[in-house]
Order: sequence, then structure tokens, then C-alpha cells
Amino acid sequence: MSQISRRNFLKSAVVAGAMPLMASAQTDSKKTLKFIHVTDSHMDLSDSDSVEAMQLMADFINKNYKDLDFVLFGGDNFNNNAPKESDALKFKEIADTLHCPYYTVRGNKESFPSGDKQINLQEFKNMFCSAKELHVEGKDWLLETKGYNILGLDSCIENHNNGAYTQETIAFAQKVLKQNKPTVILNHHPYTNYWGGTEEKDIHKYVLNNTLEVQKRLFPYPNLILTLSGHKHIDSVKEIQGTKVVVTRGFVRPLDLDMYPMRYVELNGNTIHEKLIYTA
Repeated sequence: MSQISRRNFLKSAVVAGAMPLMASAQTDSKKTLKFIHVTDSHMDLSDSDSVEAMQLMADFINKNYKDLDFVLFGGDNFNNNAPKESDALKFKEIADTLHCPYYTVRGNKESFPSGDKQINLQEFKNMFCSAKELHVEGKDWLLETKGYNILGLDSCIENHNNGAYTQETIAFAQKVLKQNKPTVILNHHPYTNYWGGTEEKDIHKYVLNNTLEVQKRLFPYPNLILTLSGHKHIDSVKEIQGTKVVVTRGFVRPLDLDMYPMRYVELNGNTIHEKLIYTA
């Protein structure tokens, strides 16, 4: 983490990045879905700055985005290296202060504990995937809201940094996509080598290992309108077969003092408005 000073939590003025994307007079709140994507926060109890950054995130959202439907956390939320589940509990304590619901998927940190006493898959599901509105199937979950399907897909391979979708995950996603509702996929590992890496080891670590199969089986569905990933910490907005494919800059990579990145998203039907925002 970069060195940051003791915070006063929020700046006194709301920055331009905190303004909504679409004028309220032009949208129907019953049909418009508003949420924030936060990924790769890497909260670590041995680094007090990382804990303060998460508290800053929650306070910033509560002050500046009061009409959110939810927050999505995209994995590597905490480093899973503290005794037992203490860092997971601290992350949950902070996230629970958000004024809106939040939903999470795992990253490689949550699936690659540093010892045998850290949180595992079942404990992660018990702690973060037990909301009554979630339909959980295997490692994955579905949220149905305002006519949209939000899929939380676990792309992790236990005790590895690289990732892939299991056949069960692909089948679950296909079953949901066949409902023909506008669908968003949240996962950790990106689908492409969008940063132009040349080392095979690097690509293997960061790109979803069976991305070609996933692109063939999931992306032809026209109602797959958006995917949200992380892992590489580098921001990207591209398209695959007409689907907007977004990788949000890692929260752990502030642009400047207290400027921690997140992505604000508004959906209205198949229309997507999104932008990178910062906590200061």
C-alpha cells in the first residue's frame, strides 16, 4: 500500500466524480439499477492504511451515493493471511456499515490461504453469500432485481493464483442466461490479455484459463450486457461479441493521496453508463 496520512474521512466538498451519470428526470428509478464495483482492496490487518482505506470507501459511498441498489466486491477483498477468519470478519464489519446491500465473489487471495486456519470456500459462503435474496448454486450465486440478473461467478482454483470456470459454473451461467433477462457477470479473473502482456506465465496467472470456451458458450447470448472483473489492478473497458467487458482498477492502487478507485455503474434496460470514480 502507498503511505497515506491519518484521514479526516471525507473531503468537505463532493468531487465531480461523485455526481450521478444520468439526470434523475430522465430515468425511472424502478427500472434503473445503480451500483458500485470495488475490486482488489487487499485489506490486510498488518497494514492499518489498508483498513482505513476500506473505512474511507464505506463513508464515501454512504455520503455521496445514497441511492445505490448495492455494492459489488470483486475478489481479493482481504489478503486472508490473518489468524483464523479475523481479516474476513473485519472486512465484513466495515462492509456492513454500507447503507445498501453488498455482494461479493472470491479472488485468489480468498481461495489461497497463507495457512490452514484462514477462511475457506464454505466459510466464505457462510459469511458473504447467505443473503436471502441470493440463489446460491455450488460456488456461484444469482441475484434477481429490477428485471436484471446479476451473476456472481467464482473463477478461482483452490490454492492457485490463476483461475478458470468449472463446467458447473458455465452450466449455471447458461441456465440463467437462457431466461433472456439483461445479465451482468461479476467475477475476479479477466477474460482477455487486455494489458498486452507477452510473458506466458503472466498471462496464465491473470487471464481466465478457459476464456476461449467461456467466450464461446456465454458471450453469444445477447442479453449478457456487462461483465465486471479485477485481478490485474489495471483499468480496462472493451467489448467481446457486443458485451461490455470491464476490468476495474484495483482499489489497492490509489491514484494519489486518498484517491482510491471504484467504478460507478447505472443500467437502464440494455443501456450502460459507467465511469471510474475515486474516494477523494
